[in-house]
Amino acid sequence: MSTRARIAQARASEAVARVVLGAMAASVVALALFVLGYIVYHGIGAIDLTFLTEVPRSQGREGGIFPAIVGTVLVTLATAALTLPIGVLAGIYLAEYAPRNYATRAIRLAITNMAGVPSIVYGLFGLAAFVLLAGFGRSIIAAALTLTCMTLPVVITATEEALRQIPQDLRQASLALGATRLRTIYKVVLPAAAPGIITGSILGLARAAGETAPILFTGAVFQMRRIPDSPLSQFMSLPYHIYAQVTSVPGWDPTLVWGTALVLVSGISVVSIIAAWWRSAQRRKVQW
Repeated sequence: MSTRARIAQARASEAVARVVLGAMAASVVALALFVLGYIVYHGIGAIDLTFLTEVPRSQGREGGIFPAIVGTVLVTLATAALTLPIGVLAGIYLAEYAPRNYATRAIRLAITNMAGVPSIVYGLFGLAAFVLLAGFGRSIIAAALTLTCMTLPVVITATEEALRQIPQDLRQASLALGATRLRTIYKVVLPAAAPGIITGSILGLARAAGETAPILFTGAVFQMRRIPDSPLSQFMSLPYHIYAQVTSVPGWDPTLVWGTALVLVSGISVVSIIAAWWRSAQRRKVQW
């Protein structure tokens, strides 16, 4: 085969690959827009001030979802407060300090295995460890600790991978100027890796906010006429409210259920958009 024929064949292969990959990307975007549009179409009719600010009545067939919104926010914030310090520090250790030996490989394997554990198993673990053994009862703190165990692998892995993306030249330049290793990590490496760390953390916390099985065993209740007043209080949650409505309430109103789903998806989407905007702004500031 001549050189010209090889070039033509390579260009044709490149064009086919571009079309196939573009079609796959477009299909993912189309599917996401379809799901979002379906939720909006079926749930927008429920969204009004009453729905967002009142307590549920008649087993959720009437009234609003305000306690569920508050409960979801509180549990997610408690999970973030527990997960982020532990996950980020563990990721820093694995990326910057951990030696390359059997123990480190075992730790990474354990983290990988934790990421693959089904959420229902985390729920059973939370019931045994935090509700019964630790004595927290069915509460916000028990649910947050359970979700922390589920979210930690995502945050640790995201932190480690983000730190490994930073060129070694930045570390060496900082050390050559007399900075300590800790100061180099704090002042040079972490700011450059922050966009990736934030992205991974948001993904993990978004999953935690939308989970039902772990909180089913550890603190969520079907209906409350007040908001939680302490970390040891039980709570309502948007994902559990949707589950309970569909499975346990005769004559449930589809519009209210889809409205609840719309509120949950909208909240997660707003946080993700803000995080994406901040990540883009930070990446424009960091150059290497």
